[in-house]
This record gives sequence, structure tokens and C-alpha cells, in this order.
Amino acid sequence: MSAQPDRFVHDRLPPRGQWPQLRYDLPELQLPDRLNLVEQLLDNAAAKGFAERPLLQSARITLTYADVRDRVDRIARVLVEDLKLVPGNRVLLRGGNSIGLALAWLAVVKAGLVAVATMPLLRARELGDIIDKAQPTVALCDIKLLEELERAREGRPVLQTVIPFNAPNEPGSLAVRAAQKEGSFEPCPTAADDIALMAFTSGTTGKPKAAVHTHRDVLAACEAWPRHVLNATPEDIVVGSPPLAFTFGLGGMLVFPMWSGSSVYFPEAPYTPESLVRTILEVGASICYTAPTFYRQMAPFARQQGVAKLRICVSAGEGLPDATRQ
Repeated sequence: MSAQPDRFVHDRLPPRGQWPQLRYDLPELQLPDRLNLVEQLLDNAAAKGFAERPLLQSARITLTYADVRDRVDRIARVLVEDLKLVPGNRVLLRGGNSIGLALAWLAVVKAGLVAVATMPLLRARELGDIIDKAQPTVALCDIKLLEELERAREGRPVLQTVIPFNAPNEPGSLAVRAAQKEGSFEPCPTAADDIALMAFTSGTTGKPKAAVHTHRDVLAACEAWPRHVLNATPEDIVVGSPPLAFTFGLGGMLVFPMWSGSSVYFPEAPYTPESLVRTILEVGASICYTAPTFYRQMAPFARQQGVAKLRICVSAGEGLPDATRQ
């Protein structure tokens, strides 16, 4: 039975007859009917021996799985206790890849809310289209990207509250609010087929359209790709450029590493081809995610500097030319 009393997304799904056939035949895909993906990936990390292993890293800080759980729980309390959100409500997320965005995404989904992550390059018009469709009442936004979101709010009273993150000392920021909370948030007891996220297209062929993913969808992907393709281990360190708002980035740069007890490194600024190669060397990255064009631009720097411990490169977004692969 669904734990999401807000049925906004459920009620707007296509008729069941138009759905693809979803098969979960493999033994590892036999997931329980009551399932919260963040509980599975984060709360259960301690039982797998991951609690004190690094999960989220940057040049300024390293957070273990236990650290991340504590921070996520505090943010989830802000969402539920202060903002009075209920499971099924949508929360718009806006920011480039960062520890702050990862924490916010995990807290939203753990609380049974629906994450609506948006690309950092979107302008007010595109953000407005997404607000119109998803009807979020709350947005969590990187403080550096507030301007376009505030413009998008104009004439859209549904978006009542915008809270900045990556602003540790800003009054009213997510960090300041969360610091006043206790940890130990009880995960929402979502059904496996409750909604976890709405992944919007870029809108290049018209207004953005949302692909809807359930808790079961995301965990099934975690049980398949990292296990059977990456052979991921807790020793892996992951880097890459795809944004968390893009499901390629969400998988590669957050939930897949969490499944395997691996860690993710987030840069302080967007990568260039040269800086990504340099980061691979500096942090000892073993898995890299980016697009074919970026790999092609990285190649001269990789030839000059080497790639140290890098063992797997994952590509998406367009075909990977054989010359680039070589």
C-alpha cells in the first residue's frame, strides 16, 4: 500500500495498459513490496561495514556513510517538521554537482517526497515550465543559482518556499536549519512502487517532459549495473561530469557508488577536460563518467599525464567513436 497521500504524480501516470513490461526476474531484483531506496543504500550501509568508509568527498571535506546519514536525517527533519511536507509532495532541487545537492536529494527521497532535480544551466523560462508541471511547493537551491529560480517563481504562487544550500552561515539556509535538528530520522515506509523522482528532459524538442521513477526502479538499476557491469567495490573512487539532475549522473555519481560502498569526489568548480584528468590522478579515481566529446578532449591530457588507477570509463549521451575509445 502506498505511503504517499499526495497522489499528484500517481494520478498523472499513463494508463497501466500503456506502461512498458517491467520484469524483475533475477534473484537480486526480488525486492520487498515495502521499500525506501535511501534506507536501503544509506541506513543499511552500517550493516554492510561501510559506516566509516568515505562516501562524499571534495577538496574541503570528506563525509563517511555515517556522516552522510546524520546530515541527511537532519535535512529530512527540516522538510517534514518545519516545512510540513507530506509524502508525495514534490521538491524542486537546483544546483550543480556538489555534496550539498547530494545530501538534499537523499533527504527528499528518504522522507517519501518526490525529487525534481533540475539542470543548473536552465533559465527562468525552462524552470517555469518544470514548476508548472511538477507543482512543487518547496525548492532547495544552491545559493549561487537563486536568481533564475526567483525569476521563475514570479506569477507562480505554488512555489511558496525557496531555501538556499551550500550557504553554511546564511540565516535561514538549509545548513543553518538542519544544524538545529537531531538526527535519527525514521525513513518514510514507502511502497516499492511509490514515486522517488521526476526526471525532466531538457526541453530542446518542446516543453520539458518528466520520466517518473519509483523506489523499485532505482534499486533495481543499482542491483544490475554496478553488480554485473562495473563490478564495483568499496575501494572504487568515482569522478565524472554528468549532473545529478540527469539520470546518468544520478546513477553514476550517487546511487550506484552507494550500492557498492564506494566514494564519490565532487569538484569545487565544473570540470574542464584537463581538470578532470588531473582530478583522476590526484584522488586516485578508478571509475569515470562523462560524455564522448569530453573523453575526446581529455585524451591528449591523459596521454601526457597518465590515468593512474582508472579502470573503467563510462560514456553516455551520444555514440562513442572507436577512435576515442582507443
